[in-house]
Formats: sequence, structure tokens, C-alpha cells
Amino acid sequence: MGAPLPPLSPHVLTIFLLQISLLLTVAVILGRLAVRLGLPALVGELLTGVVLGPSLLGTLVPGLWDHVLPAGTDQLHLVDAVGQIGLLLLVGVTGIQVDVAMLRRRGATGIRVSLAGLLLPLALGIAAGFAVPSSFLTDGTERGTFALFLGVAMCVTAIPVIAKTLADLGLLHRDIGQLTLAAGTVDDAVGWFLLSVVSAAATTGIRAGSVALSILYLMAFLAVALLVGRPLVARVLTLTGRSSDTGPRVTVSVVVILIGATATQSMGMEAMFGAFVAGILISLARNDEPQDDRPGRSLWRDLAPLRTVTLSVFAPIFLATAGLRVDLTALADPAVALAAVLLLALAVIGKFAGAYVGARSSRMSHWEGIALGAGMNSRGVVEVVIATTGLRLGVLSTETYTVIVLIAVVTSVISPPILRFAMSRVDVTSEEQQREITMAQGFS
Repeated sequence: MGAPLPPLSPHVLTIFLLQISLLLTVAVILGRLAVRLGLPALVGELLTGVVLGPSLLGTLVPGLWDHVLPAGTDQLHLVDAVGQIGLLLLVGVTGIQVDVAMLRRRGATGIRVSLAGLLLPLALGIAAGFAVPSSFLTDGTERGTFALFLGVAMCVTAIPVIAKTLADLGLLHRDIGQLTLAAGTVDDAVGWFLLSVVSAAATTGIRAGSVALSILYLMAFLAVALLVGRPLVARVLTLTGRSSDTGPRVTVSVVVILIGATATQSMGMEAMFGAFVAGILISLARNDEPQDDRPGRSLWRDLAPLRTVTLSVFAPIFLATAGLRVDLTALADPAVALAAVLLLALAVIGKFAGAYVGARSSRMSHWEGIALGAGMNSRGVVEVVIATTGLRLGVLSTETYTVIVLIAVVTSVISPPILRFAMSRVDVTSEEQQREITMAQGFS
């Protein structure tokens, strides 16, 4: 019989609890402050890591920083573990919020806008990856792998930030709001797919055989998820819905998300893709849910506690830990600062131009195209996730990671005012007015 597992040392546990408490407290305060200033909470939550990390606290008071946030591997792994759980739940909740019925209704236009807004920045990002100086690459990283990672980071959008922005501006009922969500959902799904393929390439190298095998695994996973996972998840959620409280449904949803993440991780792909697909399965179960005899009960309402805890506790912790890896002192290097400006310009122009062209090709007006370009430019947490993955895999350096996170923050900040300005020039239709009434009744 083996020796018992040694307990966590009191000092390590104390520092861990202090770290989590500090990160969450500062993240909530700065997130609320950002909202009051008209910015996404994401901005303040990411700034938590900047304030408490090497950019500020580590520079001004290095002794205090080393004590509160020591660089010891074991200590950081504890915080990272909580952050990873938060990340997977955040991605899963994002999948739950995917409106599959809306995607079916607006499929053709949404796909045109999504593909145009995805392919152009992807191409620009890959081109930039081949053009940047070799000093931006980490040791042992292939130029092609780095370029693919940069392309994926450039082309994604962020459904959580888009949905929050549209809700804050009162645009969820507008056609542009619905279309932005539809196109953004396609972008999100393709983004997670591409991230899994590129991540597999980063670990095995870019070889036709390994990439083809990764795509085969992904297709097999999707097939099993839809053919086996969908009815199973729907059945279990229906059974747990018979309980008098919402706890069992929340627990099952968390387990489904983690199992999905485990499945793709065990196949050599990114866990986030599995979590996202699992969230979509839960969303499909919500759409297929039979009418409940008990008034006010539905899967959507039962999962409200999960959304609240994820968005209010786990997501801020993840974003704060992601911000800890941002080192703004790197921008003191003129080469890094110039790269940041150029990559930001490429990211904004590429996504904006792609979405605009997709809108105009669907016979939408000039201002509708501008509104779509602005809405699709919000990269937010999705780009942070991709940057974190690249850093973890050793594809991105701290400097490149900092630049990509800055792009996520800046694009999330500039999108709402442009969207508001463009939509003020688009007339409200009678269908949109009726949709606003219907949505208000549905959430009352």
C-alpha cells in the first residue's frame, strides 16, 4: 500500500487563498468601474492582472509582488487550475447561449457575413505572422505555426462581448443585432475549430498527415456529439428537471461541459472546443425541451445560477490571471510598440472590411454594413483565450501575448460607440418593434 498523499502546506494554502481573494476582489471592482465608464467589464477584469502583475505592482513594489504573487511553479499551478475551470465554464456557457434556431433562420446571410469577416483577417494575420521579425518567435517555434496562430487570433470574434454590447445598447431586437449574433456564433465555432487544429499542429508540427488526423478527430467528435451526445444530454437534463430545485441541472451541465473538454483534450486538441460543443448540446436540449407543467420552470431559467457564478466569479478570476501575463513594459521597445500598432490596425481593418463586404453582398445598406463591421470587431475574451493557449503551448512570447491581449481590449472598447452611431442612422422596422415586444414578454 502506497504512502498517503502529503497535504498541501499551510503556507502554500494561505498564499493561494490570498491570491484568489485579491484577484477576484480587484477584478470585480475594476470591472464595475469599467461598466460605469461605458466600457465592457472585460477591460477592468483584464486590467486586474496588469495592475497586480509585472506591468505595475511588479515594477513599483517588486518585493510585495514576489510575496503576494510568487513565481513558484506549484503556487502558480493552483491559481491556473482555478482559472482553467473558469475558462472552460465560460466557453461552455457561451455555447449554451448559442441560438441554433436563429442560425437556421438567418443562415445564408449570417454565413456570408461571417465568412467574409473571418477569411480576410485570417489571411492578413497569417501574412503578418510571416512578415514580423524573427525576434517575436519563441525558440523552437516554426514560422508557419506562429503565423497560423496569429491568423486565428486576428479572425475571431466574441459572442459574450457582442451579446453584452447589444443588450446595453438596446439592439438585441434589431435585425442587425440578430444578424451580428448569428455571424458571431459561426465565427466562434470556426474559431474554436481552427484553434484545435492549430494547437495540434503546434505540438506535432505542421505536417499534412497530422493536420488531416486532427481534422478527422474533430469530425468524429462532432458526429458522436450530435448522434449520441445530443439525445443523451437532452434525456438527462429532462430527468433532472423533475427535481424541485435547480441544483441537479446545474451539476449535470457542468459535468457535460467538463466531459466535452476532457474528450477533446484527450484527443490531442484544445479542451475549449469540447466545452463549446458541450454548451451547444445543452442549448439544443433547451430548444427541444418539452413544455413544463410548472409555471416559470425552464432549462434556461434553471441554469441562471450557473451563468451568474461563471460570469461573476470564475470568468473574472480567469481574466485576472490572463492579465498577470501581460507585461506592458515590453511596449517600451520601439519594435514591439510598432508591431502592436500595425497588428491592431490589421485586426480592425480586416474584420471591419470583411463584415462590411459580406453585408453589402447581401444587399444591406451602407450603415448596416458599418454596424455589422463594428459589432463583429469585438474580440474580447475569445482572443484572450487564444492568446493564453498560444502562450501555454510556447508558440507566443510574452511580447506577442501582450500585443494580442491589447488588441482584444482595444477592439472591445471602440466597437460600442461606432455601433451606436451607425444604428442611429438605420430606421426601426415594424418587425423589429414586434420582436422587441415579444422579447420583453419572454424575459418578464
